[in-house]
Amino acid sequence: MAVNDYFKNLVNLPRTFVESFIRHGKPTSERARSQTVMSNIFLHIHSTRIHRYTLKKTFTFGLGIMAAASFFILTVTGILLMVYYKPSVDLAYDSIKDIHYVVPSGRFIRNVHRWATNVMIVSVIFHMARVFYTAAYKETRSFNWLMGMGLFVLTLGLSFTGYLLPWDQLAYWAVTICSNIAASPRELTDLLGITHFFDPGGLMKVLLLGSEEIGQDALTRFFWLHCIVLPFFMVMILSVHIWRVRKDGGLARPDHIKDKDLKGIREDENAKHVFENAPQKTYGLMCLVKGKSPVVGKGPENTIPSWPSLFIAEIALFMFTFAIVCVLSYFFDAPLKEIANPTVPENPAKAPWYFLGLQELVSYSAFMGGVGIPTIALLGLALIPYLDREKQTLGRWFDNRTGRRVARHSFLYAAAVTIALLAFTVKFGWLRNWYPDLSQAVIIFINPGTVLLTFFVVWSFHCLYKYDSTRLSAIALFTCFIVSFVILTYFATYHRGPNWHFYWLKSQWPIH
Repeated sequence: MAVNDYFKNLVNLPRTFVESFIRHGKPTSERARSQTVMSNIFLHIHSTRIHRYTLKKTFTFGLGIMAAASFFILTVTGILLMVYYKPSVDLAYDSIKDIHYVVPSGRFIRNVHRWATNVMIVSVIFHMARVFYTAAYKETRSFNWLMGMGLFVLTLGLSFTGYLLPWDQLAYWAVTICSNIAASPRELTDLLGITHFFDPGGLMKVLLLGSEEIGQDALTRFFWLHCIVLPFFMVMILSVHIWRVRKDGGLARPDHIKDKDLKGIREDENAKHVFENAPQKTYGLMCLVKGKSPVVGKGPENTIPSWPSLFIAEIALFMFTFAIVCVLSYFFDAPLKEIANPTVPENPAKAPWYFLGLQELVSYSAFMGGVGIPTIALLGLALIPYLDREKQTLGRWFDNRTGRRVARHSFLYAAAVTIALLAFTVKFGWLRNWYPDLSQAVIIFINPGTVLLTFFVVWSFHCLYKYDSTRLSAIALFTCFIVSFVILTYFATYHRGPNWHFYWLKSQWPIH
């Protein structure tokens, strides 16, 4: 009877729901594991099998997964914060105070959001460094390197646009600094006398703030960029990025891997040597297919099913990332200063920490420090896969002993040059201090930032001619940029005080 069938179906509802979601049941064979991956949209972004070397902890350190996990945490906590946040200059600060002091668990959720941002920025930077130093941007992976660059820029953009939302003194004056950096091309157009009809700096500032000053237009713009626009592009590019990893043959790895490199990583007894007599075949999703791809001639030797090994590793990394964020959030609160006051500037007014290196360079030349050098750096990073076309083994840190030596020497060289230049400017100043009437053109193009860049380029060409290798030249230049970024960020964070003067300790700041 229909009634009996109805109640029978009701009793079986949990089982039938699970079967509709997991169409092939619990995996009991290699084929079942493959079908589990192929039939689930969340798992389908992975290949059905992965190389055992992919799970080696010291190969990737899980940095990409940590970045993605941080973004997921940010999305969830951001949605929770949006429930209580009011994007109005009259209400924003009070709504943040309500979240911080009134809403149950509001302070902790805001702290998690703040610390997940920092974890994401750090993990993205280290992930880019890992990809570069293992040459994982070469061959078919060049486009995915550009996708990674886009994710890096979007990560900074998301953090920066969220910085203004609390509408406190820290946020207001940090964004003021960054908006002045955006307007820095005026330094060059003023010199040329063309600002009145060609003002790209003013255009960039207005596009950023919606007006000439930070107010309701800027807050509304930052809110929509932070909550809607940039997350949309982040999801789209992240999806392409992950998909291209799979289509490019998985994570870059050496062609010849020694047994000691796979020690302690699970084996698969069913992996057969199927390509010994078929070099023009490709191991596809679940069968052998003809054609050419990044994995032609590479069979399932030393591979294991993605389910469950890879997914267990990803879940573990997510839990590890979440644990780090929770611990930091428990002990350290997200900052909240007085309500924004345009008439009382912060001194020192500092940009977010990931822009402090630029702020140090901006203190010498607004245009070169804020626009010129960052543009050169980003363009250089984007062109790396297209200028470095040497054939080599992928997936090896620093390639070989020579690569490690170049990276080590570049580290010491960049540290020495950066520290020496900072010490010189602190002790003796720069051209404007010596020649007050010097032309602004000289200040723009001859300043500590451009001098530092020149030293790095000279070192890169030195390595190019010495080793006759574009790859080693790229390692030298990339290492110099990373080292200088860290030193400049540290210097601006801990040794720049009121009026951007140098102090060894914060306790030495003048009382006022």
